[in-house]
Amino acid sequence: MGLSLILAIGAQNAFVLRAGLRGSHVFAICLTCALSDAILIAAGVAGFGWLVTAAPWIGPVMRYAGAAFLIGYGALAFRAAWRGGGRLEAATGPEISLNVAIATCLALTWLNPHVYLDTVVLLGTVAAQWDRIPFGIGAVCASFVFFFSLGYGARFLRPLFVRPGAWRVLDFGIGCVMWLLALGLIWA
Repeated sequence: MGLSLILAIGAQNAFVLRAGLRGSHVFAICLTCALSDAILIAAGVAGFGWLVTAAPWIGPVMRYAGAAFLIGYGALAFRAAWRGGGRLEAATGPEISLNVAIATCLALTWLNPHVYLDTVVLLGTVAAQWDRIPFGIGAVCASFVFFFSLGYGARFLRPLFVRPGAWRVLDFGIGCVMWLLALGLIWA
């Protein structure tokens, strides 16, 4: 259940994939994503899903803030696709600092309203039907396995991303996904 929710393509997964392709701060980014998920899963499994339903104003605020963030992130991806020039070169260092990478990763995680629905509400609801602790441990393990597999598994795609055109396609695809997710949040 936990793995099926994490597998959905979104801003966070696209960011992890991009970091893995570049080989830039992969461990820190994967760990940040997995730990963030672990905290949210633990909150859901512990029964804090009631907060979202207890304070109905939280939903629209999270939804529109998340949509605004996704529109901005998508615009950056479209700009990168338009400019081109992205490619893997062993001689170049990381494009962004570790602090910027972690801050971006945290924003993509914690500003995403779907993460609360998926981890806190949905997993919390399902966990209530089972033995909560083993269920929560399984969901947290699935998160760690997924993020580290995505981040480090991306290296197998590196030969493809030596070409600048591949980066343009990836950036364009990321921009499309981000804007579609934003539209989905606005129209929800």
